Amino acid sequence: MGLLTSGEPLSWNETQKYAEYVREHGIIQFINVYNRLRDRQDEFLKWGDEVEYMLVKFDHVNQKARLSLKAEPILGEMNEREAQERQKPNATLASLWRPEFGAFMVEGTPGVPYGDLCKDLTKVEDNMRFRRREIEALLEQDEALLCLTSFPRLGTEDFTWPKAKLDPKNSPTGSIFIPDQAIFGGHPRFRTLARNIRQRRKRRVIINIPIFLDERTPRPFIEQFDDEEAKKAVKENHIYMDHMCFGMGCCCLQVTFQASNLGEARNLYDQLTPLCPILLALSAASPIHRGLISGLDCRWTVIAQSVDDRTKEELNEEPLKDCKFRINKSRYDSVDSYLSEAGEKYSNIPLVYDRKYYQKMIEGNVDPIMARHIAHLFIRDPISLYKEKLDQDDTIDMDHFENIQSTNWQTMRFKPPPSSEPNIGWRVEFRPMEIQLTEFENAAFVVFIVLLTRVILTYSLNLLIPLSKVDENMVEAQKEDAINKCRFWFRKDISPKKACEESNDTRNSNIDTANADDDHQTDNYMVKMSVDEIINGKPGHFPGLRFFLNKYLLDSQMEAETQCWINQYLNLISFKAAGKAQTTAKWIRGFVMNHPDYKKDSTVSDKVNYDLLKEINAMTKGEVRSRSLLPDEIQIKNGPNSSKFTK
Repeated sequence: MGLLTSGEPLSWNETQKYAEYVREHGIIQFINVYNRLRDRQDEFLKWGDEVEYMLVKFDHVNQKARLSLKAEPILGEMNEREAQERQKPNATLASLWRPEFGAFMVEGTPGVPYGDLCKDLTKVEDNMRFRRREIEALLEQDEALLCLTSFPRLGTEDFTWPKAKLDPKNSPTGSIFIPDQAIFGGHPRFRTLARNIRQRRKRRVIINIPIFLDERTPRPFIEQFDDEEAKKAVKENHIYMDHMCFGMGCCCLQVTFQASNLGEARNLYDQLTPLCPILLALSAASPIHRGLISGLDCRWTVIAQSVDDRTKEELNEEPLKDCKFRINKSRYDSVDSYLSEAGEKYSNIPLVYDRKYYQKMIEGNVDPIMARHIAHLFIRDPISLYKEKLDQDDTIDMDHFENIQSTNWQTMRFKPPPSSEPNIGWRVEFRPMEIQLTEFENAAFVVFIVLLTRVILTYSLNLLIPLSKVDENMVEAQKEDAINKCRFWFRKDISPKKACEESNDTRNSNIDTANADDDHQTDNYMVKMSVDEIINGKPGHFPGLRFFLNKYLLDSQMEAETQCWINQYLNLISFKAAGKAQTTAKWIRGFVMNHPDYKKDSTVSDKVNYDLLKEINAMTKGEVRSRSLLPDEIQIKNGPNSSKFTK
């Protein structure tokens, strides 16, 4: 969601004038909080999840499913309830609701962070169900709250309710697909971001993802548009999109952990980074965009392209003249540097950073590794700025820092303590996962990653690999059926002793694996593994992450009933890794491609979309259960174990 500041947003020209001012004061604010709280110690674990939802309107007469643009009144109701609850003595909120980019999206979180691991792991699914009931109580009979990563027909004709009119010539985004009404209008941040990204890059965003070429898909597949920008941007055999909404209108599942101190936060940030592509592949849930089946299973590259505000100079398409840097990635992309001393030698990709701000932080007693990370984030411009927030007290305020920090959307986010919340410490946010269809599945992914953080810290595991290999893995993770078809770089031994034994010569590791046999694709301490091998292990070669999770559950002496339910969640992850349970993306592909109305031309019609979302809604409500997604062996808490099944 990012920083939601109240006030009057400045125009892009005005924002540009203050860009250096914001960066300078943002750096001062970070130096102040870093030095004030670098020795902060927090005794108790705190953590929480963020679930993003879509509001869908069913037209049963015409058999259409559209996105319902009513997030603003729904959030108004929920925020009013929250304000009333906070007035009560010793108020304890069960949930919090916040806006997201789309006028059809809402984000729900627990009202307070979770803490006690054994007890609170069993609360996640129940709290998610409670959140759903809160919003469903405000919906009409023909509306639904769905956990969809991408709405299949977003950007097609007549995809919103009420119907919104396209007006590219007068729209600040200029999109030929997305009307302005589809952007959440209850806060100026979202439309300001969309407008300023376009104005900064001096053209619409360009999104191209490969199309899935089916039997009757035209070859070559080349889209034709009566629009000059689109004509220049389209690529052969690709789906073309042109608006921030195609990415930021996707839903995801995120988890934030509070570490006990700064050092632990940096270690967690690093150790979780190699897991980002693995969890992206496991949670894959978005194979359809703009009514067309894509050649990818994940949203990641779509969203990275949708907020890419780089100019032609920064993209190396023109000589540097008005810009400072060639920038290698979008604002939304994978991690570019590790944060711990142990991780530093694996930061082997070129890091572009502002040396002026780096030096300023060094002089302010920030260590070089952290200074480079922050100076890298600060090569970006602020893209949303408010007149009322220009003058701040840098000794206590953090808005200028967060302005830049919150618009660098990477797979992992390192989060300093906010000055306004003394009970919040050093945190890391795990951001790659796609949203799943049901509370059980989403709870399973949350429990899995929360337990992994405990396992990493308890057994001092070392998962570090060069960031160049993590980037390779991110590309593989998005491919169709990556779970079964792709292999990923991973450490052969993650026990702590190996960290001392391996060669230090990792910074320039660059072996050619293009034509190598998989069994020989190794680099001393790394090997390419399947997701199944990474999660479930390979006898005689790698124990698997599940082995360490099982060991942790035994060592922690949890109650038998608690362990039983946690194991159901872990079993789902293990089944997905082994291909015994489909990813959401594979299930969606199968539903569409086996639908009697599908013409084998890569196109998802209104009728197919309607039936797909009706089936998902029935699964969400527990009326049906798909054996492909949730095999019989998995018991679902508070859900259907023997009711109507689908394949």
